[in-house]
Amino acid sequence: MQKKPVNKKTILSILIILVLIPLTVFASGYMGDRNYYIAGVIIIILTMIPFFVGFEGRKPHPREMVTIAVMTAIAVVSRVAFIMVPAFKPILGIVMITGVALGSLAGFMAGSLGAFVSNFIFGQGPWTPWQMLAFGLAGFIASYLAKAGIMKFDTWKRSLLSAVCGGILILIFVGPLLDTCTFFIATPGMGAGAAAAVYLAGIPVNAIHGVSVALTLLFVGKPIKDKLDRLKTKYGILDEE
Repeated sequence: MQKKPVNKKTILSILIILVLIPLTVFASGYMGDRNYYIAGVIIIILTMIPFFVGFEGRKPHPREMVTIAVMTAIAVVSRVAFIMVPAFKPILGIVMITGVALGSLAGFMAGSLGAFVSNFIFGQGPWTPWQMLAFGLAGFIASYLAKAGIMKFDTWKRSLLSAVCGGILILIFVGPLLDTCTFFIATPGMGAGAAAAVYLAGIPVNAIHGVSVALTLLFVGKPIKDKLDRLKTKYGILDEE
């Protein structure tokens, strides 16, 4: 059986998300005042490039844009709804479901846009580009975990496994990535001991964050994924890369 060739959209997406956007985040500290706004806009533009390139001979269907916008809005609301509960952020559960159902690029867009928009309530700052990158990568990685058969929501057992995987992803990757921004925006040049203290202090926060994401995946993963699958089947939109 012949392997399906990797298409142009996938290559461009990986290049932008894993190379250009991280470089933008690192460079944000050198963009002057309000650097987070400049970096945030650049990240949004970069994310949209492969999305539109993927249409190649056809126009984007309005439903495709609306579907991503709706999932982004749900992600924002899920974060704002728990504003009074520190570290409890279901937003990445919604972002991961978006990635699983609609593909890696849609997952990244929902995460990065969700972080940017919700920070108009939580507060914009030099941490915003880091959150856009970390939240976007959560959706991006979830899509590939789904392709590998790890994140699925067709049965209760698979939903439970997906929830556990989502929680672990927050604890060992997304959370530490968010903690890393401390080295660049708060205390540049800190020693190894101080750096270790930052990561250790982040473990309880990341654990709560991971639990909130796991619960979101467990209880709303299947119903939301099923609705998105029906939309894809009915309208032929947002096919997997």
